[in-house]
Amino acid sequence: MQIPLQITFKDIGPSEAIEAHIREKAEKLELFYDRIMGCRVVVGMIQKHQHQGKLYNVRIDVTVPGGEFVINRDRAEDIYVALRDGFDAAKRKLEDYARRQRGDTKLHEPELHGRIARLFQEEGYGFIAADDGHELYFHRYNVVRPDFAELKEGTEVVFIEEMGGEGPQANRVSVGKHHPLG
Repeated sequence: MQIPLQITFKDIGPSEAIEAHIREKAEKLELFYDRIMGCRVVVGMIQKHQHQGKLYNVRIDVTVPGGEFVINRDRAEDIYVALRDGFDAAKRKLEDYARRQRGDTKLHEPELHGRIARLFQEEGYGFIAADDGHELYFHRYNVVRPDFAELKEGTEVVFIEEMGGEGPQANRVSVGKHHPLG
């Protein structure tokens, strides 16, 4: 970092343990983007609420060439959880920024075609017979359009195949523009 890390404690006393934790997390950010110009971290306590006890706020400002990221983690009961979540968000922002700087683009999974083989409306799931013959599970939450309730067995769909907890499953299931509901 070109500018030394700045740590501010607001409405709470300074803590060497928390400061060391912040320094360690901030150093790791440079693994994701090595041109960080500066980083400011403000750790504070939100005014006590009679039913919730202590709530912490963490604000992380990261300055990079051509921009600045501001990450807020509000109302955390554990300061270390707020710091972890805040620095995880900063890491993701830096990875995205570095990717854009390099001109990288995300590769999208290819869309596959199939038909709804079995549908269990009451339970909210079904199976798609892919064009290559294998069947994939899908849940109502994996349906993009139309609504799950409008699907029928035999309807042609497009989807992407992803690994789920029980193995391959269909995600982003939709009836293609050229495939009206059967």
